[in-house]
Amino acid sequence: MMNQKQQSIFSLAVLVAALGYFVDIYDLLLFSIIRIPSLKSFGLNDDQIAKDGLFIINIQMIGLLLGGILWGILGDKKGRLKVLFASIIIYSIGNIANGFVHTVDQYALVRFFTGIGLAGELGAGITLVTELLPKEKRGIATSLVAGIGLTGAVVAFFIRENFDWRTCYFIGGGLGFLLLLLRVSVLESGMFKSIEKKDISKGNFLMLFTNKTRFRKYITAIFIGLPTWYVIGILITFSKEFGAKMNIQGTIDPGKSVMYAYAAISVGDLLVGFVSRWFKSRKTALYIFYAITGISIFWFFNLHGASVSQLYLVGALMGFGTGFWAMFVTMAAEQFGTNIRATVATTVPNMVRGSLTLVSILFIWLQGVTGDYLTAGWITGIVVFIIGIVSVVFTDETYNKDLDYIEGA
Repeated sequence: MMNQKQQSIFSLAVLVAALGYFVDIYDLLLFSIIRIPSLKSFGLNDDQIAKDGLFIINIQMIGLLLGGILWGILGDKKGRLKVLFASIIIYSIGNIANGFVHTVDQYALVRFFTGIGLAGELGAGITLVTELLPKEKRGIATSLVAGIGLTGAVVAFFIRENFDWRTCYFIGGGLGFLLLLLRVSVLESGMFKSIEKKDISKGNFLMLFTNKTRFRKYITAIFIGLPTWYVIGILITFSKEFGAKMNIQGTIDPGKSVMYAYAAISVGDLLVGFVSRWFKSRKTALYIFYAITGISIFWFFNLHGASVSQLYLVGALMGFGTGFWAMFVTMAAEQFGTNIRATVATTVPNMVRGSLTLVSILFIWLQGVTGDYLTAGWITGIVVFIIGIVSVVFTDETYNKDLDYIEGA
């Protein structure tokens, strides 16, 4: 196996992880992009599309939450590569199955199982890359994975512009199976192989809850990512509904909102690794991107009477600000030993995705309490941001940390 010091940020492992995340994001965000045309084809009206659309997204996120635990444990017990293979097969089949649904319940069920498959991609890929590359390169390498991968949402938008929504799902399934061919040549992590035969606890999810320090590191790793899916799952996905309440001038296309946001997120994720390296600090990079996100959200809720172009612009700025996805997942991986690293790196991003269900419940509850869609939206954002910032404060700095160690019982 190639020595870790010889590994390049442009190695096959990084490329395959990036392309895998590309397909992952294509499928994950495809529903948000084609939510309206797909649900309209079922004969639903605008109110039903908003209500059932949120229901389907929440069911998908529950699948991601459960799948994150499943694949994380298997990643530490059976290996990073096996999880990458198995997860992509499941979500590729799910993609194809999505092209055949005809009711909301069918749609939700297939998105649930697809979500389980999608849950294994990023965590296993980030774990593999962080363990294969030297510490001075891994931050930039994981940023490269996310930066390339996140453009999957942009491609999904342009695919939607040229194909029927069912065909969009078929294309996603085909891309997934093509990716399997590339994965054949990727090597397993040397750190995992060094402990594979050892009689130690591997992939023990409960270890994260039986030690106060480990639990604190784990829960703060999850909370750091909350603003990302508040922005994408609430503000961007339902930009049409928010825009109507703010009297935005022009027709709002939520698919276009997602496309602009993710184009900017991919740029942010490419840059955040360099920012972290410049300051030699993961936390400083997070504070900078948090500040950009907070300012852009404030701008978003003050767009009353603005043009649709301004809405897209602010959505892109919010996306750029939340372009720290790779960074917080990398930080999660760096805080734990090799024997539970995949469990952490896979469950953390999916816990964040799954938390959208709780954020949605808070958002809906606040609508009932305040009687106002916009007020509920910004109060939800304040709650999410306070939790995220406090979590960054209590998180250990992991820049340049040596990862070749195991976690004790």
